[in-house]
Amino acid sequence: MAAKTFDLIIVGAGPGGYVAAIRAAQLGMNVAVVEREHLGGICLNWGCIPTKALLRSAEVFHLMQRADEFGLSAGKPGFDLKAVVARSRKVSKQLAAGVGHLLKKNKVTVVMGQAHLPARGVVSVKTDKGSQELRAPHIILATGARARELPGLEADGKQVWTYKHALNPPHMPKKLLVIGSGAIGIEFASFYNALGVDVTVVEVMDRVLPVEDAEISALAKKAFVKQGMAIMEKSMVKQLDRAKGKVTAHIESAGKVAKHDFDTVISAVGIVGNVESLGLEALGVKLDRTHVVTDEFCRTGIEGLYAIGDIAGAPWLAHKASHEGVMVAEMIAGQKVHPVKAESIAGCTYCQPQVASVGFSEAAAIEAGYKVKVGRFPFMGNGKAIALGEPEGMVKTVFDAATGELLGAHMIGAEVTELIQGYVVGRTLETTEAELMHTVFPHPTLSEMMHESVLSAYGRAIHI
Repeated sequence: MAAKTFDLIIVGAGPGGYVAAIRAAQLGMNVAVVEREHLGGICLNWGCIPTKALLRSAEVFHLMQRADEFGLSAGKPGFDLKAVVARSRKVSKQLAAGVGHLLKKNKVTVVMGQAHLPARGVVSVKTDKGSQELRAPHIILATGARARELPGLEADGKQVWTYKHALNPPHMPKKLLVIGSGAIGIEFASFYNALGVDVTVVEVMDRVLPVEDAEISALAKKAFVKQGMAIMEKSMVKQLDRAKGKVTAHIESAGKVAKHDFDTVISAVGIVGNVESLGLEALGVKLDRTHVVTDEFCRTGIEGLYAIGDIAGAPWLAHKASHEGVMVAEMIAGQKVHPVKAESIAGCTYCQPQVASVGFSEAAAIEAGYKVKVGRFPFMGNGKAIALGEPEGMVKTVFDAATGELLGAHMIGAEVTELIQGYVVGRTLETTEAELMHTVFPHPTLSEMMHESVLSAYGRAIHI
C-alpha cells in the first residue's frame, strides 16, 4: 500500500494529541492522528473525567449524610457502587464520542493502531488490517503515560489495583491501603473513604500531597484524619504478601517494619512515559527516565519531531498537554508562540476538601532567592463559605516583596479547583498586588477570600 502523506502526524489522541490536531486543522494543515486504544486518551477514558464523576457521587453522598445540618431530611442515605461506576463510565463514553465528532468535523484523519517511527518523517501503523505507512514533515509524539509499577507491588486487578481497576472495581473494599499521596492516590482515598471504607494512606515523603505548599499539606492531613483516614508519612511499603481475601503489607516507618492486613491495595506511585515500541532510540531521541527530553518549545532535537504532554515530563496534567499541543501546531504554522511555563500551570486535586495551586510555594519562592510577603485568609471568615456549610479551608498568596509580583497561590477548601483560575489569569497578565487589591470581587462569593488573602499579605485584610 502506498504511503499516505500529510502535513502533520500526531501519535496519540489524548488531550494533547487531539487538541493539537484540531488546532493544526484550523490552521489549514492536512492532519492524521494515530491512536492505539481510545480517542480522548487516559484523561477522558480512565483518568481526569471518570474520577471526577466518581468523586461527584461521593460528594453528593457526603452531603446527603449532612442533610439535617441544612434543615432537610432524606432518610438513610445509601449507594449502589455498580450504578456509581456506570454513571462514571457513561460520562467518559459521552466525552470520548465527542472527541471523535470534533476530529471528524475538522477533517482530521484518524488511524487506529500501534505506531512505530522507522525513519524521520515516517510513521508505520500496525492496524487490525495490516500495516499502513504515513509520511509527514512534522510529527508530534503525544503517547502519554501509564501507572508506574514497583517490584513486588505489581497490580493484579483483584487485590492490588492501579487507577484503572479503582475506576471499575471488581469489589467494594472494606479495608483499603493506598500507596502514594499525590493527586491520584488522594483522590481515590477520598472517594472510597466517603463511601465508608477504612482507608490507610502511605506516603514516602514527609507529608501528604508533597508537591503542595507545606501549610496546605498540613491542613489536608488534618481534614483527612478527621474524616477517618489513617495517614502514614515518611513510610514505605516494602512488600505485599497476597493470600485469599487478604493482603499483608510490610510497612517501614521510623526504621521499623510492621505488618498490616488489608483486603485491597491501590498503587499510586507515579507514572512512566509510553515510549516503548516507537523506535525513538534508533532515531536518536534522548530519553530521561522514560520521558522524552525536549526544549521549551517541545522540540526533541530531531528535525520535525516534537513531544508534548505526559511523555515529555512533568507536570503531568491534561491542560498542560493541550496547551503544548496548540503551541506546537501554531509554531509549525509559522506563528509566533510563547513556551508553556510549568510555574504558570495550576494543579488541582479533587479530594474532600479540594486542593489547588499555581506558581511557587512559600518555601520554593524563598529557596529561589525571593523576599516574600505572604497572605492568608480562612474560609471561616467568608460569608458564602459559612452559608454553604463549608467553613474549613484557606487561601494563601505569595508575593515578591520587592515588586509585588504574584509568585504563587495555594488553596484548600470547597470549589478551590474553580477559584484558582483567577490567580492563573493574574499571573499570565503579570499582575501585581496593586491590581488585585483594586479589583472588585462580587459578594457573597468564595472568590472574596482571594481578595482578602492579597490584602492580608500587605496587612490590609478586612475580615480577620
